[in-house]
Amino acid sequence: MSRVTPKSEGFFMPPEWAPHIRTWMMWPCRDGLWDDMQTAREAYRDVAHAIRAFEPLTMVVRPEDAAGARALLGSDIDLMESPIDDSWCRDAGPCFLTDGKGGRAGVSFRFNAWGGKYDPYDGDDAVADAILDAADVRSYASSLIAEGGGISVDGEGSVLTTRSCFPNANRNPDWTEAQIEAELKEMLGADKVIWLPGDSYDTETDGHVDGIAAFVAPGHVLMEGTGNPDHFMYEVNLANLEAMDQQTDAKGREIQITVIPDAETVESDSEKFCRSYVNSYLVNGGVIMPAYGIKEDALVRETFETLFPDREVAMVDIKAIAPGGGGIHCITQQEPAP
Repeated sequence: MSRVTPKSEGFFMPPEWAPHIRTWMMWPCRDGLWDDMQTAREAYRDVAHAIRAFEPLTMVVRPEDAAGARALLGSDIDLMESPIDDSWCRDAGPCFLTDGKGGRAGVSFRFNAWGGKYDPYDGDDAVADAILDAADVRSYASSLIAEGGGISVDGEGSVLTTRSCFPNANRNPDWTEAQIEAELKEMLGADKVIWLPGDSYDTETDGHVDGIAAFVAPGHVLMEGTGNPDHFMYEVNLANLEAMDQQTDAKGREIQITVIPDAETVESDSEKFCRSYVNSYLVNGGVIMPAYGIKEDALVRETFETLFPDREVAMVDIKAIAPGGGGIHCITQQEPAP
């Protein structure tokens, strides 16, 4: 008997620029992750309200945090209570799917806190199904350990991911790269997986693609540039750019690349500080991008305004979020319209 998968039933993951019903986030709660929990929560609030100006947003909160979250977020953010462990909805949350005919579903991958880096994580492993249940859509379960930040899709059959992440022994030691690729195709309704080297120096996510590269349109990928040869990310970014040279998508189109800098000059004591501008988030009619208070903020904003002339670019200071190891894309997850 053949296996029933989203792809076999006509479902696929739409691109981030497709219309959303809402955005999902998870409220900061892991003790020891943040230098100041209150400051981190205020930064999450700022991101949530920037998104709420464009579309509805639901914040998943632990029951014991609900009253405090409501007081800080106000009445325009919906709350859903669930016993979560951490605050990275892109990774623990589901990947929503559509079938192009009004049907919706979602994929619940397994989650092990980026290779067992944090404990506990059982609440986060269960949150994808909780969100899909709240959204009243069918859930497809995958036994692959994977995070939403590890993939970028164009909605036309192409998936970007990295070799430093899902094939890592801390996630899927018994899976071959070919098996991982086949599972991503079946779960996301894709026809081609494009593998980038990733970032083996990233000790937090093991090189999630959403800090490196992202589809911004069919046949068009936004990537981090190399910077100067003395930039600490020069070799990593060069290898990823070289892997995309003359790369084609699932439709056979040669992929156009736009490069932007990272926030190299931001000072931080955190080794996992997220300096990626690629790690931005598309909403209905807008782009939510990080601000670090450096000159590159304005340069990247101009790039987004060129890439998305019909969208409003909103900048949010994330210097209280970035030390946790991620950015705006990492803390959000879109629920697409049917």
